[in-house]
Amino acid sequence: MIRKLFILFAFILLLSQVSFSQSVRDASFRSIAKIESDGTVRDASYRKVGSFGSDGTIRDANYRKIGSIEKDGTIRDANYRKIGSIEKDGTIRDASYRKIGSIEKDGAVRDASYRKIGSVEGVDRNRAAVFFFFNRF
Repeated sequence: MIRKLFILFAFILLLSQVSFSQSVRDASFRSIAKIESDGTVRDASYRKVGSFGSDGTIRDANYRKIGSIEKDGTIRDANYRKIGSIEKDGTIRDASYRKIGSIEKDGAVRDASYRKIGSVEGVDRNRAAVFFFFNRF
């Protein structure tokens, strides 16, 4: 009985460690990137183009820090200059507080003219904003 419980526990633990990726798609619904569960960002050819750290750090493919996302949605470059922000409602603003786009609850990504430019499936809004609007990768 204990052995069966141990095997069940080990199986559940293994399943919890399985890596799932989140899709980033363009307006034509073509996959343009994936964000893996560990924060690794891969392009459509599966090349690593960068990563998101759990602490908000944004890194390029060579692991150089290129920016950060703060808990309040502020997005900064590598020199700690504010380059934009994402508001709680999904509105994306540049450093001058101009609206440059939005990310809707259903995952639709829209530019300032409300044209759909892509979609994100299960991707954190802050990460999606960095990917689509601040060209960090």
